[in-house]
Amino acid sequence: MARVRFWHRRSSGFSRSVRFMRRPPLRRPVLLAAFEGWNDAGDAASTAASALAESFRAVPFAEVDPEEFFDFTQARPEVSIVEGETRRISWPATTLSIATLRAEDEDLIVLRGPEPHLHWQTYCDTVVELAKGLGVRRAVMLGAYLSEVTHSRPVPLSGSSTLEGLLQRYGLASTRYEGPTGIVGVLGEELGQAGIETTSLWASVPAYSLPVSAKAALALARAAALVLDRQAVLDDLEEQAREYERRMDELVEEDENVAAYVARLEEMEDPSAEGAVSDGGLEGLAEEIERYLRGKR
Repeated sequence: MARVRFWHRRSSGFSRSVRFMRRPPLRRPVLLAAFEGWNDAGDAASTAASALAESFRAVPFAEVDPEEFFDFTQARPEVSIVEGETRRISWPATTLSIATLRAEDEDLIVLRGPEPHLHWQTYCDTVVELAKGLGVRRAVMLGAYLSEVTHSRPVPLSGSSTLEGLLQRYGLASTRYEGPTGIVGVLGEELGQAGIETTSLWASVPAYSLPVSAKAALALARAAALVLDRQAVLDDLEEQAREYERRMDELVEEDENVAAYVARLEEMEDPSAEGAVSDGGLEGLAEEIERYLRGKR
């Protein structure tokens, strides 16, 4: 993501880490956020956010300066050639884009970028301050995690929300996860504590998945559009999801270890299946699958 040097260093009332290209007029904006990295199994969350930004024709207007929050030996800047001559450096910054959703209702701010490496509390304070300063009243966070699910079944979705009854309204399961969390969990908590209505949506991605799970991304994008009460055009992502399923079918057919692992998962998913599958057997198969996929990637 490009670090545009002609952006203003600071806009009145906001952290010095925030750079504005322009200050668009906003109407009751909603924040949609997704991060690459730990929260983004199969690139599902970041792909979903990008697809929605494209569908709603979101235009960049600000970014969070990466200098304080990234280890550039881990997320290196990239060099590119512009018009065959000029070299340009792009930095791993957090970018904010704006889309007008309805003529007289509310706008959408799409926040995308890599998960920061450093100073998470300061980073969250910066984003929360920015959201409140822009008048954000609610936020939707997207995430994805690896799980023991199969690629041929509908993508399991779960979530959490500060709004009572929202998940039930849209037929979403409430997450019961406990353990290490990423920036999506931390930022979602901070936004909620700041009085911003916050909903997190998570997709389960097969542990044996190809690097980009377009099917999980499509499920997340559809769920987010539903929660946002908006119609999104996702034709390209739908085609990618169909291609993903085709390639996953081929992967299962190519290797008997993958096929055995998937068969075991299907037994677990089928409540009518006889017998129980031991965790130890699945763990051994999962290790074989991980070694196989590392070679394929």
